[in-house]
Amino acid sequence: MWLAHCESECGTLGIRFEARRVNVGAAERDGVEQAARKQRYAALGELCRLHGVSLLLTAHHQDDQAETVLLQLLRGAGPAGLSGMAPVNPAPDLLGGDLPLLVRPLLELTRSELEQFVSRHAIRYIEDESNRDVRYSRNALRHKIAPGLAMHFPGYQQCIARTAAHAQSAQRLLDELAAQDLRECGGVDCVDVARLTRLSEDRQDNLLRHWFACHGVRMPSTAWLAEMRSQLLHAREDAQVRVVHPDCEVRRHRNRVFIIPRRGEAECPVAPKAFRWNGEARIHFPEFDGSLHFEPADIGVPSNWLERQAMEIRLRQGGEKLKAAPDRPTRSLKHHYQALDIPVWERQRLPIVFAAGRLVFAAGVGINWKDLPVASGPFLRLRWESNS
Repeated sequence: MWLAHCESECGTLGIRFEARRVNVGAAERDGVEQAARKQRYAALGELCRLHGVSLLLTAHHQDDQAETVLLQLLRGAGPAGLSGMAPVNPAPDLLGGDLPLLVRPLLELTRSELEQFVSRHAIRYIEDESNRDVRYSRNALRHKIAPGLAMHFPGYQQCIARTAAHAQSAQRLLDELAAQDLRECGGVDCVDVARLTRLSEDRQDNLLRHWFACHGVRMPSTAWLAEMRSQLLHAREDAQVRVVHPDCEVRRHRNRVFIIPRRGEAECPVAPKAFRWNGEARIHFPEFDGSLHFEPADIGVPSNWLERQAMEIRLRQGGEKLKAAPDRPTRSLKHHYQALDIPVWERQRLPIVFAAGRLVFAAGVGINWKDLPVASGPFLRLRWESNS
């Protein structure tokens, strides 16, 4: 509606106009609708950031709000879905970043009031022909259901908007309760199972949904959430529970639950990489998603010896042993990982470093003091820094 008018008036009003075309591939009916929406908002977010615009104003009105709430109701949504559209909210998933903010200044006006305004001021506009296609859910609701509602329940839009406002208030209270419960159960990084089980199932689900939202993970269905909760809370303490979500993995380690990035099932193993140390303070290894630091120390690996050695970094293969301190016994890496409470999935990503064919360092554990050459120094401390 606005674009055509702005294009013809931009010279008079001093408004800059820019158009961008998006292509939506073939998909099922509602699939096309959703794909088009995502691409449209992504393009708008990109344009706003390009031009330094912090507020993106849309023309959503009260009828749109009513349609949104009715669609969510028909999908079995809870308070979050029945809250409809907020007047102002960040939408990083849609717009590609925390800015711009999405603002809907016309939510309290009906479609009829806007049409009267357009007619009174002779505003030209373009109507997308797909808006008449009742194969799409929203259009079917708009053209086939809404007229009957308006006939038998005049002003139903205002009533549904009030319902949305009540749902928004209820959701805010649920969010406050979830944030409080999450703090008491360990915080955003991980959730303590023993503390979580003290809550009712409703509060557990409310906390877990809030936790997922904190990590930017798409909200799971009620059935999926119940199954995940059952697996995580009723497993043995030493069980390696792994629940897969499209956006992440939910893992249990001892008495804590973690959300970690999902890695592809067919992820290629990282091959060992040969290298030499030439006095650098840091060497970056993108294949291993991190950097190896070489820092001066009072005691440690002799630097003069290290710079003469052929070195290799790789992932553990099993059976490696390490002496964590000069006065400590030699133990398996697995023993050290367990003692340091490093979860299994992190162990699989932590590299180990060899020099002259001997293990000198294990990320997450430290230097291997077994068979280090005797020297007077200077010495180095090795440290691994992960990118993730």
